[in-house]
Amino acid sequence: MSAVTKGLRRSTSRALARRSSTKATAKRRTETARANRPKAKRAVAAKKTGSRKTVKAKTPIKNKASKKAVLKSKATPKKAAAPKSKVVAKATARKAVQRKSKPSTQKLVELRVKKTQKLAAVRAQRPAPIVPPAPRQPTIDESAALKAFERAHKEFTRGRFGEARNQFRALVDKYSQVSEVAARARTYLAVADARLRTENMLPRDADSLYDRGVIELNRGEYVAAQEMFERALKREPEAAHIHYGLAATRARLGAVDLALQSLQRALDLQPTLRVRAQHDHDLSSLRNDPDFDRLIFQPRL
Repeated sequence: MSAVTKGLRRSTSRALARRSSTKATAKRRTETARANRPKAKRAVAAKKTGSRKTVKAKTPIKNKASKKAVLKSKATPKKAAAPKSKVVAKATARKAVQRKSKPSTQKLVELRVKKTQKLAAVRAQRPAPIVPPAPRQPTIDESAALKAFERAHKEFTRGRFGEARNQFRALVDKYSQVSEVAARARTYLAVADARLRTENMLPRDADSLYDRGVIELNRGEYVAAQEMFERALKREPEAAHIHYGLAATRARLGAVDLALQSLQRALDLQPTLRVRAQHDHDLSSLRNDPDFDRLIFQPRL
């Protein structure tokens, strides 16, 4: 081998050694720079690269190749699965459920028919409304009978029982075909006959009527006693004891004003009755009235 070739080989080997030493020093410098880099800069670098997930636990890495793989996985974040597929799946599932839950048109028609049948059955069970008949117009005989009944009833209320009895009898004889009016007329006719019989049985003189009134007053029949005293006064208007009995009867009935009038008339006719009135229990309802005190306890001048 010549000296020239030997020199060339030596120079090339020296160049290669120098190149490998420079590469090694460069790698060492980059590794030391990375190790000495602060943590804040690493976090900023991680944000710039788009890493969102944090590493749960750090495991010691032995090989350089595995270290490079870990660094790549940290630098490039995993793509999340698209949520659109899940939303679409849920929407389709809901639509399927709604389609299953919705009844078909045939079922809807059957339900409507059943409802109409139920309503028809309920309406059939309800009773029909009762429509009152139109009022019937009275005939000529009925209207005439009503007018005759009104005239006879007026005489009855006035106390003219003889005239009322005659009119009721004429009504029953003439309008017997009008059953309702004739039946009412017969009832009033019987009452009028009874009142006339009692009047015929009553005594005629004033003293007998006064005695009958006192008996009714003691029995508690104040209305009958008042009638007897009034009948007696028609025969003897200036009898003081009859006015006094009428005042006691009206006081029992609660007619205070009329009782005071009758009492005043009795005292005007016979002043000695004032002593009797002071202790009479029949006049107890008049004692709280100032007019009673004026009549009984204040003597006239």
